[in-house]
Amino acid sequence: MDNTTVFGTVDSGSNPDGTTKYEYLKALTEDEGKMKVITICGSLKFENDIKYHTERLELEGNCVLGIIFLTKDKSKYNEEQFRLLGEAHHKKIELSDAIFVVNKNNYTGESVRKEIEFAKKLKKEILYLE
Repeated sequence: MDNTTVFGTVDSGSNPDGTTKYEYLKALTEDEGKMKVITICGSLKFENDIKYHTERLELEGNCVLGIIFLTKDKSKYNEEQFRLLGEAHHKKIELSDAIFVVNKNNYTGESVRKEIEFAKKLKKEILYLE
């Protein structure tokens, strides 16, 4: 079973059943009778897009586990702190029903590719922006 869904662009796109990406996510939540838990994944260079989709997914009735945006320059963090942040994000994926990948312009960095592989190993549904 393929757990991957690609939505197309932010402003348009539809699924094989003819629904829009927004109708599709809303139906997922309604079909299960509970909030879908989704971890958002994406490069920190897309901070505004990530914030937009985090809000949109929550307003559609999902519980979104988000990304921690660094408050200091990357050089101010040590290796252990980065390890802890990565470990916490993987825990969010474990707790989720699905991940939503903000792959703007089809870009995914190394960390996001590892998160996708981790989600696949756990048989999580993977939703892509593009």
